[in-house]
Amino acid sequence: MLTRRVILAFAAAVMALPVWSEARMGDDGLHKQDWFLDSFLELPDDLAEADAQGKYLMVLIEQAGCPYCAALHNENFARSEIVDYINAHYLVVQLDLWGAREIVDFDGEALEERDLAQKWGVNFTPTTLIFTMEDGTPADFLEAEAFRLPGLLKPFHYLSSLEYVVSGENKKQPFQRFLQDKFKALEAQGISPDVW
Repeated sequence: MLTRRVILAFAAAVMALPVWSEARMGDDGLHKQDWFLDSFLELPDDLAEADAQGKYLMVLIEQAGCPYCAALHNENFARSEIVDYINAHYLVVQLDLWGAREIVDFDGEALEERDLAQKWGVNFTPTTLIFTMEDGTPADFLEAEAFRLPGLLKPFHYLSSLEYVVSGENKKQPFQRFLQDKFKALEAQGISPDVW
């Protein structure tokens, strides 16, 4: 039976859930986060800035009206553990799959967002691309791309993919093996992860 006390206790519990910041809708129809990098859209410079801070560059490619992009913001980015991890290890640039803003690619080519997405073979939104710089400035995105997440991943899997790159495991084993190892380690600790 729902009593006033039960309803108030539930409301208090919901209000106590950790939420980082609520996404707002931009003029371009994309969800925006306060912690996105205010970029001049010159990717070599953004990557160099991330590298100088000891971070990776994350490029999010989204499109207006995409329900999976909305879920990325309203579910994944509503979790403080994900946003805190991103802010500790990544600089984030958001691009529009169909946008016309000019971008300078890693190879120096200037082109519109939509042309860059086609050049990079991005077909799904959201697509999260993670870039790193190892020995100087990469000549193109293939040299810089550390990992690609096409589509929406559940919060546990999304955070795990970010950890996968930061830990360097992306150079040692496939992502599925990394996830299996993580599940085994959590299970050994008696932890059953929330996979949704």
